[in-house]
Formats: sequence, C-alpha cells, structure tokens
Amino acid sequence: MLDTLGTIERTHTCGELREADAGKQVVLMGWVAKKRDFGVFTFIDLRDREGVTQIVVSSEDAPDAHARAKNLRGEFVIAVKGEVVPRAEGTHNKKLATGDIEVKVSEILILNDAKVPPFQLEVAGSENLASEDTRLKYRYLDLRRPQLQQNIRMRAKAVAKIREYFDNRGFIEIETPILLKSTPEGARDFIVPSRIHTGKFFALPQSPQILKQITMIAGFDKYYQIARCFRDEDLRADRQPEFTQLDMEMSFVNREQVYREMQGMFNHVLKLINVELPEEWPRMTHVEAMRRYGSDKPDLRFGMELQDLSGELTDTDFAPFASVLSNKGEIKAIVVKGKADYSRKQLDELQEFVKRYGASALAWIKLGEQETTSSLLKVLGEPKIKQLASAAKAEKGDAVLIVVGRKSIVAAALGALRNEIARRENLIDRSRYEALIVTEFPMFEHDEHTDRYIAAHHPFTSPMDEDLELFKTAVNDDSQHHLLGQVRAKAYDAVINGYECAGGSIRIHQKEIQDLNFKALGMSPESARARFGFFLDALEYGTPPHGGFAAGIERTCMILCGTENIRDVMAFPKTASAQDLMMDSPGDVDEEQLEELGIEISHE
Repeated sequence: MLDTLGTIERTHTCGELREADAGKQVVLMGWVAKKRDFGVFTFIDLRDREGVTQIVVSSEDAPDAHARAKNLRGEFVIAVKGEVVPRAEGTHNKKLATGDIEVKVSEILILNDAKVPPFQLEVAGSENLASEDTRLKYRYLDLRRPQLQQNIRMRAKAVAKIREYFDNRGFIEIETPILLKSTPEGARDFIVPSRIHTGKFFALPQSPQILKQITMIAGFDKYYQIARCFRDEDLRADRQPEFTQLDMEMSFVNREQVYREMQGMFNHVLKLINVELPEEWPRMTHVEAMRRYGSDKPDLRFGMELQDLSGELTDTDFAPFASVLSNKGEIKAIVVKGKADYSRKQLDELQEFVKRYGASALAWIKLGEQETTSSLLKVLGEPKIKQLASAAKAEKGDAVLIVVGRKSIVAAALGALRNEIARRENLIDRSRYEALIVTEFPMFEHDEHTDRYIAAHHPFTSPMDEDLELFKTAVNDDSQHHLLGQVRAKAYDAVINGYECAGGSIRIHQKEIQDLNFKALGMSPESARARFGFFLDALEYGTPPHGGFAAGIERTCMILCGTENIRDVMAFPKTASAQDLMMDSPGDVDEEQLEELGIEISHE
C-alpha cells in the first residue's frame, strides 16, 4: 500500500546538502535513480530536478525503513527522513555536488511505484541513449534526464534574460493574437476552421510581422514579445512546425540602432554561459559572405575560405569548364590543409556529399610531397594544375577540392562542404564564440520553377536607399524586371558560430512603396487588397519609419546548451515528420466536430 505525505514537508532538495549541514535532520523527496544492496546496508541515489543525494538505510538502525528499501525499484517516488552525515574517508564522490555527505535514513515513505521504464535513463554518452522516437514517445521519462532538465532550465533563464534586457530599455511587451487571417506568402499556414462562421478559416501566425508593425503605427514606439509561431513547412530535421521567437520592433530608427539592440540582447543572454562578445560585432555584406564562405551564415571559428579559380581558366578549351564560364557560372575551390592523403574512397564520399547540393561532380588536386595528382590532370595538364593549386594558395601536403557550376550551386555545395570537412576533421574550437552581422541581403530571389521573383525575407522589407530608383525602374518597366535581382534590402541577420540566430530589416513605411513591392511580387492591386487591405489602410494614417528583428529562441538555446539537436531544447517537440509521438497527434476528430464545422473528409 502506498503512503501519503500527510503533514510531512520537504526540507531540502537533492542537490543542496553539503558537509556544513552534517548533523541536521532533513526530509528529502524524489525519484529512485539507483539502488545498491549490501546486506545490512542499502544505498539509494535519490534524484530531483536539483541533483542527486546518496541515502543509506541500515537494517540495524532502521529495520522498518530497510525492509521498505528492499522493495524499491528505479523511478519509485519516495520521501525519506534522516540525518546528514559526512561520508566515510575514501567514499567521497567528486562527480556529485552532494558527494561529501549522505543521509542516514530513519524513515521511508513510498509515495508511488513505477513500471520498469522502456529505456535506461542513467547512461553515459549520447551514443548509448535509446532511439529518439522511443524517447519522444515517453518524453515525460526522457525529460527526467539531467541533461534535458538543464537545457529546459537554461531556456527559461534565457527568456528571462531577454525580458530583462528589453524591459530595462523601455520596450513594452505586447501579446498579439494566435487566430489570424491567412495571408499565404512563403511557408504554408496552419489553418483553423471557424464553427461560428461556417466555411471561413483562421490561420495560426507564421510570425507576428504585420501586427508588430501595426504596434508602431499605433504609437507604442518600442515593442517586444516572446511569440509562438507556426509554419506548415516541408519536412526538415532541424525545423519544427511550432516554435518560439523573440520579436522586437522600434520606431524612428535606422539599421545601426537596431544592430545595437540585437548585439546588446545577445551579449546579455550569453553571459549565462560566461561568454563575452565584443560590444560591436563584425559586419559583412551578403555579397562578401557568399563570395568568401558560400553561406550567408558563415562559421568564423575556422578558415577554409572559398578560392575563385575562374580567372585562371578563362582561356580553357576543356568544354565543361568553358561552357560554365560562358554562362556566367563559377569555378571555386576550398583548400583542406594537410589532407593530400585523402583516399579515393574519402574523395568519393565528399563528391556524393556535394551532389546533394546540386553539384555535378567534385574535382580535386592533391599536393603530395613527391608528386601532384589530380582528377583534372589529363584534361588540363600538369602546368595548369599547379597554376590552379597556386592560385588557391595551397601548399605541399594540402588537398584542393573544386566545384564548377552556377553561382548558387557552387556557393551551396562548397559552403556545405566547408562545414562538413570542419566537422569531420575536428577543425572547430567548441570553446570559441564568433558573432557576425550579415547586411544588405538581396531584396528578391528568382524562383526558377515559376520564373518570378519572390521576397527574400518578407514583402514588408525596405529597399536600400541607394537602390530605390533601380527598384522603381524594375517594377514599372517590364523590360527591366530582371533588375529586381540587383536590388538590395535593408535586411540583416545575426550569426553566431554558423547559426542564423536572428534576422530583421527596416520596414517599408510608405504605402506607395509597399504597393510597388506587392506589384514586384506579382500581386495585382485586387489581390494585395484582399490579403493585406487592413495593413495598406493602416499605412495611410501616419506610419513612422520603423524596423526590428526576430530571434529564434530554440536556435539561441542550442548555442547556450551546446547541442545541434533542436529537440534537445524543447520540452515537447515534434518529430522530423511533424508528429507528437507522446500524444499520438495529429489524430482523428469526431464526426460531430466535423459536421459542426461544415467539413467533410475526402478519402480519394
């Protein structure tokens, strides 16, 4: 029969007792993490969210408690009463904060029993954990692991730090609605049917973008919010259908003022892990980031910058290279120091890797101590091979890895390969933190499938002042529409250790420019009004210049916790296939609910 607490109260957590507490009578409560029987003595590691304390029960001093201890199993919930005593010489446990003491138990209450868990909670090393799907199905057990407990607590501290920063700087926290109007642009909306308005639908917010801009029109001047967001995106391992972001907006500001707040907030939060970043972060334009690193979120903890070899091959008669260059493509490389010993198998693996990013092949040059070898030796000849290696700044012992193709493919393939090699070769100093602000993003991207331009960020981003006339020309003159690809935006990202932690922009605050932007995106005036009429109306009532940014809470916490798995910093995440294995959702609903909503499921 299970016990009840009655009037007993916990006096201490399982993580706070020290040698100075010796002699105290205490009451601890928690879960049985481990149990070890030694005849007369039974030792139990008792765990709660604060840590672990070893308790010891003696058949001589507490026969009833000892008899009860014999029946305990892992994850039983118990309360113990006893005296804090120093551990015997030679039995101290330096791995535990409470390792200098133990509690000599006089009484045990069994508050609840537990089934045998479907996986072992106490394991050493992530490689020994149960499968992620199993752990997600029993998330309430997985969350008892100290590492996940620490991650979730770190997340709470990070959000508190964010609020502290903005509260102290005069920002107002304003909650915006979850049930909104669907304005499809970019990712798909999650839609919610209305029972009262049959046939009508709400949409869950992909971000509070329009509403936070409306708070600026409303005159609040400085806004922030810890916002839940929802995006019905195609499956990706590092994305979740629902997530949390810090959202902020300011009126009467330029980009530099927003940069200062973005840097200041992250610097404030990173103090949680004793990381000091410079007050002003380095800057890099989008063009420069793509040219040097093949990525708009470069990891600056290691080098291996992209080397442009196009100029060395302008006169080549090798048809595949000549064709690429004549079509405004590129030939670029990265140099892997000291890896002229890459085997054919390793090079084949790297070739398969770049093919995932659209590259047709991976060419290579290896500068051995005795000879230079290359996959291009027969078609280019040894003199040209050595010229290319020299242009890439390679030295003896190095490997040069080359990708040829459209600029976008070369950047994507080499940028990803750079990161992959750094991971494989252990080139990243995990104790370093390198931050960067990437500026002047393109305002538009060309969608090759639809042959139209789409917003690179969102349709409310302002063009650079220097590109405003170019923007107007490209929109108003159909023959110059291709110039949209040259228009830069007042858009920026904050990058830490290769993660895009935040992104933002100065917004369009004049209706005529917003109308032009919708036109550039292929929206007719009627379509724009149907989707965004309320916002276009608001712009006509004295909208101040404004801008801001949004920062992913999960991405920020991944950096704080040193994990590359987004699910490690969320209490109840979905799988990569957007399922909740614990709650078994999404699931079916009753026919009555569907009838009330006027919805019929088609199984065709």
